[in-house]
Amino acid sequence: MSTQNTTRPDLNAVLAGFGGQGILFMGKAIAYAGLLDGREVSWLPSYGPEMRGGTANCSVCISDEQICSPLVTAPDALVVMNQPSFEKFVDTVKPGGVVVVESSIISAKVTRDDVTVHYVPATTLAEEHGLKGLANIILMGKLLAATGFATRETMADTIAKIVPAKKAHLIPRNIEAVELGFKY
Repeated sequence: MSTQNTTRPDLNAVLAGFGGQGILFMGKAIAYAGLLDGREVSWLPSYGPEMRGGTANCSVCISDEQICSPLVTAPDALVVMNQPSFEKFVDTVKPGGVVVVESSIISAKVTRDDVTVHYVPATTLAEEHGLKGLANIILMGKLLAATGFATRETMADTIAKIVPAKKAHLIPRNIEAVELGFKY
C-alpha cells in the first residue's frame, strides 16, 4: 500500500458522460487512489433516473486538508465523455485547469485559452488495443498524467483493490488502459 505523499496536488474534479460509460467507477478509482495515499477524499455521484444511457457525473476531491463540501462547482479538472456533458461543464473549469475530452465521441473543441486541453480518442484507442469498454480508464490515465493526483504505482494498486474478485482477470487490462492514457 502507498504511503501519504503531501507533495501531490489537490484535485477537485468533475467526471461526466452517459450512464454506462464507467463515469462513476472512474470517480471511485480516483478517490480510492487518494485513500491509498492517506489523503482526504470525497466522491459524490449524480445520475439521471435513466441510468444507462442517461447522464452521469461525479465530483471527486482529493486533498491533504479536510474537505468541507463534496460538491465541485468550479473544478480544476474535467473529464468529459459526451457532448451534453462537454457543453454543460467546460465553462465551469477554473482558469489554469485541465480538460480531458473523449475525442472519439466529442467533435467540439474547447475555445477557452485559459485551460489545458487534452483530446484523447479513448474509445478508438480501447478498440485498437483490445481494451473495449475501458475508454474511461484510458481517460483516467490521461488525467493522472496531466494532474499528478497520484502515482502510477498507486493507480495500479487501486485497480487491483477495486476490481471485483469475479473480474480479477481484468486487472491487467485495466492497468494497461491506465498506462495507455498516461502515455497518450
